[in-house]
Amino acid sequence: MENLNRKYERASKRVKEYMGFYRHVKIFIVINGLLYLLKTGTLNRLMPEWFPTEPYYFDWVTSNIFIWGLILAVHALYTFRHKIPLLKNWEERQIQKYLEKEEEGVDEFK
Repeated sequence: MENLNRKYERASKRVKEYMGFYRHVKIFIVINGLLYLLKTGTLNRLMPEWFPTEPYYFDWVTSNIFIWGLILAVHALYTFRHKIPLLKNWEERQIQKYLEKEEEGVDEFK
């Protein structure tokens, strides 16, 4: 029963990670989509008169999309780390290395 509870907790944690990633993608698309539409001038007719509509006000949008895209890519790597064979193999090798050191009597973690 203990093993089943641990499996359930791990599965629940992974599902929450996926949900968090997909929420991040949705927010990225909505916010940066609106900012890009502002930058291109598509939404200018919907903005109030006092709102700055000159293109140079939105020069930062491209760098924002790029930086946020990099952050999203890192979030994707973290979320899908179990599905990337290179990362999974590395993790297994590291675990094996530490198990071998522990068998030799060298415990680095005390």
